[in-house]
Amino acid sequence: MAVSEVLAALADETRRKILLKLKEGKINSGDLAIALEMTPQALSYHLSKLKKADLIYETKYKNFIYYELNLSILDETILWMNSLRGGQ
Repeated sequence: MAVSEVLAALADETRRKILLKLKEGKINSGDLAIALEMTPQALSYHLSKLKKADLIYETKYKNFIYYELNLSILDETILWMNSLRGGQ
């Protein structure tokens, strides 16, 4: 895990909104764009940043691409951040 990529991805408000929507469960890119009132192009840009940071992953089913959270990366990031406190 590249902590710098994860933190950079989380720094953007739009990407945090995407993650909050994905918290509700797996969703295809078209429905995600509609739910967030984004153009497919803008959504694609943000999804690529989140994928690069391994915060989400995609699965393909027929003509659709579905996205969902990668909770293991979130857990690793939280553990790393907690380690900065020392001894916890």
